[in-house]
Amino acid sequence: MLGDFHVHTQYCQHGADDKMEAYVLQAIEKGFTHLSFTEHAPLPESFTDPAPHRDSTMDRNKVEAYVMEGKALQKQYKNDLQINIGFEVDYIRGYEQETQTFLDMYGPEMDDGILSVHMLQAPDKSFFCIDYSEEEFERAADAFGGLTPLYKAYYGSLQASVEADLGHFKPKRIGHITLVQKFQLAYPKPADFSKEQHLLLDLIKNKGYELDVNTAGLYKAFCKEIYPPAELIAYAAKTGIPLVPGSDSHAAGGIGKGFEYLSDYSLHLPQRLTL
Repeated sequence: MLGDFHVHTQYCQHGADDKMEAYVLQAIEKGFTHLSFTEHAPLPESFTDPAPHRDSTMDRNKVEAYVMEGKALQKQYKNDLQINIGFEVDYIRGYEQETQTFLDMYGPEMDDGILSVHMLQAPDKSFFCIDYSEEEFERAADAFGGLTPLYKAYYGSLQASVEADLGHFKPKRIGHITLVQKFQLAYPKPADFSKEQHLLLDLIKNKGYELDVNTAGLYKAFCKEIYPPAELIAYAAKTGIPLVPGSDSHAAGGIGKGFEYLSDYSLHLPQRLTL
């Protein structure tokens, strides 16, 4: 295994307090050669975090400290580990310009990045963080008028994220594309969305983007599978989409967790974002 390319830090307001160096030491101990820090980028300034505790991302005032700490670790461990500094960026429909403004500002500092959908706007204009909790997911489904329209909105937003113009520093890896299934054992998938999923993967392929193969879902009580599951990973691999492994770890001990389930796949290093 080359490395873990979806990792959060102490700057995440809903993660552990483990310092970035602790993640680095874990990666080295596991024999990895690469590690990408992809902290949740701050949400657009005009957008209100819909999560109950408003803790979805890092504090905007700590972005500089995060980048500086990452760069210091790059120098300190340059002979032991290729450390990438980047962000997991939320795609939120209607906030593309503010998102691009952030990327234009910090893109030159980014080695790697992920573009993900966590936030969806319901027909009544309210927003929901769909992966926050089982209760919030139920509230979102009610606001959308059921699970089927919620799923359709999720895949529609993912497709829009791939197609969106977010400037030169737009992340080229699409994150956990079946996150909407995080609570599937409590709220079973209401229909077959393979058409939407395959369309999404075809868009990713046509754009020359990468797929986040994310093991975090294996350890979620109501998911118990990789994001995305095996049949979609196989489809992506068949079409030639680069598969980039990520634990989505929010604690140092989670580095590489579940990667033994990825041994059958041909995995890739991410594209360098600043090239």
